[in-house]
Amino acid sequence: MDASATHVLTDDAPTIGVAAGGPGSAVPANSGPASPEDVAWFADRYEALLRNIETVIRGKSDVVRLALVCLAAEGHLLIDDVPGVGKTSIAKAIARSVAGSLRRIQCTPDLLPTDITGVQVWNADTREFEFARGPVFSNVVLADEVNRASPKTQAALLEVMEERQVTVDGTSFPVPRPFVVIATQNPVEHGGTYDLPEAQIDRFTARLSVGYPAHEAEVEVLANRSTGRGADDLGPVVSADDVGRMIDIARRVHLARPLLGYIVTICAATRTAPELRLGVSPRGGLALAAAAQARAAAARRTFVTPDDVRSLAPHVLSHRMLARPEAELAGADPAALVGAIVASVPVPDSRATLS
Repeated sequence: MDASATHVLTDDAPTIGVAAGGPGSAVPANSGPASPEDVAWFADRYEALLRNIETVIRGKSDVVRLALVCLAAEGHLLIDDVPGVGKTSIAKAIARSVAGSLRRIQCTPDLLPTDITGVQVWNADTREFEFARGPVFSNVVLADEVNRASPKTQAALLEVMEERQVTVDGTSFPVPRPFVVIATQNPVEHGGTYDLPEAQIDRFTARLSVGYPAHEAEVEVLANRSTGRGADDLGPVVSADDVGRMIDIARRVHLARPLLGYIVTICAATRTAPELRLGVSPRGGLALAAAAQARAAAARRTFVTPDDVRSLAPHVLSHRMLARPEAELAGADPAALVGAIVASVPVPDSRATLS
């Protein structure tokens, strides 16, 4: 596959790692519960990433924090917002800050699945087919305007987002680790677009909007532009091993059984809500648990609290639900529905979350 093809734009940087469990894996195996020293180390790197990214992404601390939570949970992020608010800059800033490889895919209706995953190429010298890797073989993949790609091409992302591998002619090729897809779509223009299927939306750990910056933050954006400083000018602040260890530590943060029940009860409540015709799947509960662990580690805690779950639930669960037509006509907001459902579920005793 030609990386300079019309539809695939590349932004080369060193690759962070390889598939988990393989030689030189950037995601080490679990080694017991996270210790106070582990989460302190995690939080130091998390804050270093945050400070570095915020030198070019102004006034969007909550958005950047959520994006870093997705990174630490090794999840995927869907940014649904209007053009020009910094979606691409956020993805680039993350990639530059962790010294990872970034590939940007500009989605269009004629983009082919092999433009994303790669293709078998005949090698005349060896007289064998060789696999030319596509842009998904990178640490951060930015799929710009993903809803402009055809359903067939959108489906090409499904296996790699969930399984973190590409299968071609019966052979599986693992992607580098960590692996994060940041997809964007424009909610105000629907001509020539294809709505993402529920099976694909469910693969994203979180969905959020960047929004317009506040006045002073936008002044800083203009000031940075006049001085020529942007995401491409950022340098890495964490190493390959650091990123892998952050993912490992987040997975080992303690998540008490009562909190697991709390997450399951929230997800189950969405399936019986009268405003909804489709509730949250078990995959949504898994994503919420992983994100809560990463958020707890960022707060220098070795355990998850109900507040971690409550604060992340609207971002992690709302895009997995489908409202009934009458609820949509009444202007029901999915995030508000999640908030109401979370508020209706009894919170576990704080002492139980430590057990």
